[in-house]
Amino acid sequence: MRRIGPLVGAIDAGTGSVRFLVFNANTAEVLTYYQIEIESFTPNEGWVDQNPEEILDATKKCLVEVVKNLKQLKIDPNDLVAIGITNQRETTIVWDPITGQPLCPAIVWMDMRTTGIVDELLDHVRNRDQNYLKPLCGLPLSPYFSALKLKWMMKNVSAVQNAIKDKRCLFGTVDSWLIWNLTGGPKNGIHITDVTNASRTMLMNIITLEWDPTLLTFFKIPAFILPKIRSSSEIYGRIADGPLQGIPISGCLGDQQSALVGQMCFQQGQAKSTYGTGCFLLYNTGPAIAESTHGMLTTVAYKMGPNATTMYALEGSVAIAGKVMQWLRDNLNILDDVKDSENITKSITSSNGNVVFVPAFSGLYAPYWKQDARSVICGITENTDRAHIIKAALEAVCFQTRDILESMKKDTGLPLSNLLVDGAMTSNNLLMQMQADICGIPVFRPFMSETTALGAAIAAGSAEGIRRWNVDPDSTVPSDVFLPSISEDDRDIMYCQWKMAIERSLGWDPPAFPEDHVPDIQATTASGFFIIATIVILIIAKFRDSI
Repeated sequence: MRRIGPLVGAIDAGTGSVRFLVFNANTAEVLTYYQIEIESFTPNEGWVDQNPEEILDATKKCLVEVVKNLKQLKIDPNDLVAIGITNQRETTIVWDPITGQPLCPAIVWMDMRTTGIVDELLDHVRNRDQNYLKPLCGLPLSPYFSALKLKWMMKNVSAVQNAIKDKRCLFGTVDSWLIWNLTGGPKNGIHITDVTNASRTMLMNIITLEWDPTLLTFFKIPAFILPKIRSSSEIYGRIADGPLQGIPISGCLGDQQSALVGQMCFQQGQAKSTYGTGCFLLYNTGPAIAESTHGMLTTVAYKMGPNATTMYALEGSVAIAGKVMQWLRDNLNILDDVKDSENITKSITSSNGNVVFVPAFSGLYAPYWKQDARSVICGITENTDRAHIIKAALEAVCFQTRDILESMKKDTGLPLSNLLVDGAMTSNNLLMQMQADICGIPVFRPFMSETTALGAAIAAGSAEGIRRWNVDPDSTVPSDVFLPSISEDDRDIMYCQWKMAIERSLGWDPPAFPEDHVPDIQATTASGFFIIATIVILIIAKFRDSI
């Protein structure tokens, strides 16, 4: 076996897959990894479920397979000194601590079933102010966050109701579920979360970093089901069994915060944008809590140790990024492979026209926060083909990023001079050039694409009691650079068309009629015929006048 120095592992439990990667702690090089895709289910419109046991089983299998890979590479698995976890945020899981079984499917972060609960809560808020709780938790009242998903489970799932009544219920996001199971599960598993994941629940006080009694009362959530909140970098516990038994889990970050750390954005004013299923831009505001008045979220960026300074960020969250390309492939069948999008769109010339696509499948997130928005495609002509639709889908990702940058500029008073990017979609060179053109700033793409997992590895390897991560955090990250190539006028025209399309996407939820006020279908139909007849008569009269 080769001894190449300390190794640090990172579990990356994303929306579409679970991966386990091993890094060299001296160089940040990825030595090996294993990945398993995770299935999502949509039992009803706007619902997105996952199986918590599938997530756990995939994680355990990834650990086993990576150990095999290391041995094949003649690298000693005993050189692994720590493991970090990064995860899809807001996805909500509840389980029985006695049996270890989930009490219902996990509700995924993009799920919109809690829209009705949001409306009910707003009925009890003065002026139906969506930002009523922001001073406490930094977040607007939205179906996006975990508290709403948990409240839905408590209201609609009898197994959850009974488990809470019997005090046999634990709640957590994906990080909590994995750490509890990997450290023993029903046999003394550790029930914790970190400050970054807790800051996405709407239940943690953004200042004290503790579960807030006022928020728990507002949502009527019992405190005993909640995990203990810990920092992002400390030893939480050790792997209970399997080939990595005894190795400490010592880092935990929500995936977007982990990418911020992996991009080395440790200075106030630095920002990164991650392009995955959704798109998320985080702007490091340092130890100061920046309150947004333009649709951004206040969130914890990281806390690298129990006694370390808490660092905060402004975040712009986009629900649909890579997801729209999957939709074009799986629902419309106009893409055989997402990777083909770059070549297909090269056939378009400026004379082909301009199509704008707003992918609001489950409403719009930042900076609009409009849950009644739905997708629209504008500017279609008889010459429109699949290439135009694909290009418009790619541009939509870039326009949504510009929306966030414009809002952050208003909140901070400072425009970003460049944008650091990461995530699976950044392998598309056309998308990166579009992003530079639409935002009018250079886009930096690191050569090492695994920045989300890298952040978890940095947190784990830097923890007190480990201290084996030896890469200089101030070092420059080698990157590709994409520079703007269109004029300011062209950029503004494109963005104006995007804003017009956004207006057309709003207000698409059907109106709800009270039970005692069902519309008169016959009267409505008669009225419609009357309007059509009137229009026809006017057209005939106009035609006769022209003769």
